[in-house]
Amino acid sequence: MNPLRLYPTIFFCVAVVAAGAAAVMRRGRKTPQELERERRGWLNRNGRITDGTITDVQEVPSESGEPLQMLIYQYDIAGVAYEASQDVTYLRQHVDLHSCRLSLPASIKYDPHNPGNSIVIAEGWSGLRKYPRS
Repeated sequence: MNPLRLYPTIFFCVAVVAAGAAAVMRRGRKTPQELERERRGWLNRNGRITDGTITDVQEVPSESGEPLQMLIYQYDIAGVAYEASQDVTYLRQHVDLHSCRLSLPASIKYDPHNPGNSIVIAEGWSGLRKYPRS
């Protein structure tokens, strides 16, 4: 038997296995929106609550052309001051950013092992406090 006749068969098998592995890896990749939703869900379930302050609401231009709605807030954990922002573009149905009052208290959920990882709002939870209009 001529060993050179086996090389095309072996090459074909390796190519099929590589294409299958690439398809599986590509299918399992999550979008940034899915990763952010999972992060919010984890913090909503496992995060601790502290008091903070909403300092600003801004619209930031994005690469896609649609502006991102950013909620900027600050809070203290164990004597360390944190300033963070949360993209709430995909949570518009849960919050009206135009009615947010700045410099008023809010509840912040944070990761006790990484206090810089925090949220103000998630699906099913909001740290924004509602105040009567004056």
